[in-house]
Amino acid sequence: MTVLPDDGLSLAAEFPDATHEQWQRLVEGVLRRSGKELTGAAAEDALSTTLEDGLRTRPLYTARDGAPDPGLPGFAPFVRGSRPEGASTSGWDVRQRHTALADGTADAVLADLENGGTSLWLVLGEGGIPVSELGRALDGVYLDLAPVALDAGRDTEAAAEALLRLYDDKGIDPEAARGNLGGDPLGYEARTGTALDFAPFTALAVRCAERYPGLRALTVDALPYHEAGGSAAQELGASLATGVAYLRELTEAGLGVEQAVTQLEFRYAATADQFLTIAKLRAARRLWARVAEVCGAPAAGAQVQHVVTSPVMMTRRDPWVNMLRTTVATLAAGVGGADSVTVLPFDHALGLPDAFARRIARNTSSILIEESHLARVVDPAGGSWYVERLTDELAEAAWQFFRSIERDGGQAAVLRSGRLRTDLATTWAERSKRLAKRREPITGVSEFPLLAEKPVERAAAPEPPSGGLPRVRRDEAFEELRARSDAHLAATGTRPRIFLATLGSAAEYTARSAFAANLFQAGGIEPVTEGRFEDSGATEAVLCSSDALYAEQAEETAKALRAAGARHVFLAGRGDYAGIDSYVFAGCDAVDVLSATLDRMGVS
Repeated sequence: MTVLPDDGLSLAAEFPDATHEQWQRLVEGVLRRSGKELTGAAAEDALSTTLEDGLRTRPLYTARDGAPDPGLPGFAPFVRGSRPEGASTSGWDVRQRHTALADGTADAVLADLENGGTSLWLVLGEGGIPVSELGRALDGVYLDLAPVALDAGRDTEAAAEALLRLYDDKGIDPEAARGNLGGDPLGYEARTGTALDFAPFTALAVRCAERYPGLRALTVDALPYHEAGGSAAQELGASLATGVAYLRELTEAGLGVEQAVTQLEFRYAATADQFLTIAKLRAARRLWARVAEVCGAPAAGAQVQHVVTSPVMMTRRDPWVNMLRTTVATLAAGVGGADSVTVLPFDHALGLPDAFARRIARNTSSILIEESHLARVVDPAGGSWYVERLTDELAEAAWQFFRSIERDGGQAAVLRSGRLRTDLATTWAERSKRLAKRREPITGVSEFPLLAEKPVERAAAPEPPSGGLPRVRRDEAFEELRARSDAHLAATGTRPRIFLATLGSAAEYTARSAFAANLFQAGGIEPVTEGRFEDSGATEAVLCSSDALYAEQAEETAKALRAAGARHVFLAGRGDYAGIDSYVFAGCDAVDVLSATLDRMGVS
């Protein structure tokens, strides 16, 4: 009879530890079978993935992939969270966003608060609810229980005055008021290109510091940079530069450094790249703690984070998939230590969300908190060699971007010179190439599109402020192609079609015919797989089979298709055959191929 050790954890104690070199040799063997002769570090690099900002994720992380000590939750540098208890007591704040009053009432606002929402984010003035309707929007809301975050752009002063009057009218103790007045002049300038006088914002900050300890006057909103196509490091760097600019203004207005720091709340985007989102929020806290330390207020350096599921990732086609995207993003925000989380409804890109979409958005956080118990562990990703290393590398990249902004005169200067716009556009251009080549797939749009889907229609949302940095979406290039197809369908009753000429058995052609069908449907082109080319209604054709059958039949089949009326013949794969005009393959520029195909079909 074998007696287990008392600790019960040493079952492998007699086996030697595997070494990194042994693992590399196993990788070499796998690569060799795929035709790649690589050894050692080169073999490992072949399995690495390049991210934006010069970051690379490796296939294996070990204890030697060290990172600076992240400290303890609630203590500088606050990597592991701004509070020692994290969100473990009641979960993160579920902050619901409203840009309009349905039927002029606050029913949707109350429904959110009565069914899982714990605070409100109200967009007022230009692109939102009229400031004069703030009282109606908050009718029935217990303002001593539900924090309110305002977002009013150039109308911030009027909106803040209206909210403070409501507190007085309802007898709310100034110390019980919670939320944010939403002053963000540089964020507004980024959105619109219009500079605002900072004096009203400093006056609000002084007022909050003196009378409303639970209210913050300013928001450092990084969404304009994220929505303009910026990378994670650019989003962080721009937010740091904005925060520093606000600290300068507030301290010049007479606030102490600690008072000034506590007037700021930061807003970041959460994407479906869960580990990058987790690392971004952890890095943001570390970086802001460093800023606070340098400014002489290390104890006040715990960054307050409001995280919003990314508008850039929301699609207009097959919007139901957005529920999955926002679930992953919300999980990442919670694990990353966000204080407040706003889940955008799945129909956000289509207009005003309906009651069902709002309910799903609320329940996303509720399920993750109440049923998945994500909030019960403080910094659950902490200690992961991968997460710690990614946090450190992202923080370094963001700090360098922040320093470059400061060298060029600060956030206002790089906005007005156009330098920031250029930096963000360059990043987005590179990402657009990956999207066009489907290296970054968009489920339901560039991958597995459903041409027969019934459109989801919503009432138009208020137009947000514009005139400054652009707002981009991952689906925009494919959306333009699909819109052309829709117009053709409306005009003719049919979609543009392409014939898939399959050769041999299903085992020989299925992989490539499925690839081709998926590719062309992403551009709104309907694949026809049955019958003869002459009866298909198509003017273009794609050969789909194995390389062996291409060698035997491609040229003859292409000749027959042309005789039947095909104006253009593709090959799914690659090869040099007579009669083939071009090839479609994994990694080809799908947007260029689809756009040119629609052009030839006369689809404008």
